[in-house]
Amino acid sequence: MHSSATLAAAELAGSDQAASNRGRRIGILVIAYNAVTTLSRVLKRIPAPVWSAVEQVAIFDDASQDATYELAVGLKAISANTKLHVLKHERNLGYGGNQKAGYRYFIEQGFDAVVLLHGDGQYAPELLAAMYRDIVSGQADAVFGSRMMADYGGPLKGGMPLYKYLGNKTLSFLENRALGLNLTEFHSGYRAYSLHALAQIDFSRMTDDFHFDTEIIIKLHHQGFRIRETPIPTFYGDEICYVNGLKYAGQILRAVYRYDRTRRSIRRYPEFAEYWIPCRVKTSPRSSHDFARRAIAGARNVLALGEGTGEFAAELAGLADAVNQTGRKYDRVLLLNYLEHLSDPEAALGELSERVAERGRVLVVLPNVANIWVRLSLAAGRFDYEDRGILDRGHLRFFTRTSARRMLARCGYRVLGERMTVIPVEMAIGGPRWLAAALRGLLAGLTAIAPGLFGYEMFLEAAPAPPQTRGST
Repeated sequence: MHSSATLAAAELAGSDQAASNRGRRIGILVIAYNAVTTLSRVLKRIPAPVWSAVEQVAIFDDASQDATYELAVGLKAISANTKLHVLKHERNLGYGGNQKAGYRYFIEQGFDAVVLLHGDGQYAPELLAAMYRDIVSGQADAVFGSRMMADYGGPLKGGMPLYKYLGNKTLSFLENRALGLNLTEFHSGYRAYSLHALAQIDFSRMTDDFHFDTEIIIKLHHQGFRIRETPIPTFYGDEICYVNGLKYAGQILRAVYRYDRTRRSIRRYPEFAEYWIPCRVKTSPRSSHDFARRAIAGARNVLALGEGTGEFAAELAGLADAVNQTGRKYDRVLLLNYLEHLSDPEAALGELSERVAERGRVLVVLPNVANIWVRLSLAAGRFDYEDRGILDRGHLRFFTRTSARRMLARCGYRVLGERMTVIPVEMAIGGPRWLAAALRGLLAGLTAIAPGLFGYEMFLEAAPAPPQTRGST
């Protein structure tokens, strides 16, 4: 049972004024699985002012093996409650899958806010108004109930087992550090959302398992939505827990790791694929973008083609007088990771030579397939395409320093200079900046000693050769 302090606060939260919907359409999503012994009590505990304020309470039965669905249908018939709706999935969708189905349901019907309520009675229905209050007032896009706040006595007094308390605190600490958040709890299932925010979240490849709750926090935070917490009491009854604690903890850490790798464009994981940027602008010294900045500075007209030039365009516009303006010849033509994506790069180079102004330059950036990491992979019998980098799945051609120079010569260019970029270790590892800086310094030294072995990309500066010298190597 909840404490007297809890019930008093809940009664206040359920008052007519506190429960006001402020003209918003509010839905309550009750997720239920084998909840035949608890569901009726959960519905009875919803305060009358909340029933008046919300437009619909939808019970989503996740293919329960008991009579949960039949009970819910009976409760609706007996009460003649037109706001109560009951739906049953033909197959079990899982904890996350059931939520996704419910959110899509309310989004499609044009609701403004939804509160997630569990049918097992673990979270207090008396506090529903406190959950949606900041959503309908426009002060938050998501509200999470927190058992870690001390307002209702805290989690241990509410019966949370010590091992779960310690696990919850540890995981929340790690998630806060990794995501830059400051939440008291990541793992409460009592939540309210603006459906206008949820409509901008891609659910399609998110998990159907219990760590869906973590994935949705990650996405809300990444997309800049406002998250607030509100205190809730802790309650543990005799209902069956379907969560495997160790598996769940592993899934949480895995989700955070996969998000971090995706947002940093190291590897694209499907559940966070929308945050993947194929070619990030590099700010470090001796990178391809660093070399391009230096070569383009002060140019009058620049033509930029290739991966990442869209994101790089703002910088280019600040370095040159005109960028990608048609109908003219160019002082600088930047081919940034462009030629390796073409089936016939030599044809493209031939056409571009006519667009280079007198004394103009063509700046070619190509990945170095002779890099040490590719060589080691080949020595181990592997040649696996990746989401980015030298073995990007979109690469149709591969080049070494020698083959790149020969290609330019065959296309009527003379190479005026060549520099090798340093492996972008800062994009591949986390941790303190000093570590990335130290590794980068080491790699810069190795690249200077053995550019063909340690160089990551080739930055070639070339110009159209006089007609009588074209084709020589």
